[in-house]
Amino acid sequence: MEDTAKGFISVNQDKIEGFLDIIIFKEDDTTIVYCPPLEVYGYGVDENEAQESFKVSLAEFFRYCTNKNTLRTELKRLGWQLKRGKSKPMLPPSISELLSTNENLSRIYNNFDFRKTATNVSITAVA
Repeated sequence: MEDTAKGFISVNQDKIEGFLDIIIFKEDDTTIVYCPPLEVYGYGVDENEAQESFKVSLAEFFRYCTNKNTLRTELKRLGWQLKRGKSKPMLPPSISELLSTNENLSRIYNNFDFRKTATNVSITAVA
């Protein structure tokens, strides 16, 4: 696993866009798609179902934070680097930071075979 944070999130007027690292693994008979920088999960009987579940969970995370006007607060709580100005990209914590602070990621890293990949994010922010 690389230590660099490749992800980012940008908020521009009514759209949230970005690129996020995700981890895909199986626990028992369930496939799980997990985004450690946001603590968002999706799951299903196979990877396609898990990806669809993850998309719904991710959209709900952003919708909730946007409606409550707490996105920057939540990202800061999760260890993201926030730049001044809303249009500048926000950067996730490094993998080594996440491994030392995120028990879920440490458990997955130490106990499961997983595949790390990334996903593009493009969500219309509805307030």
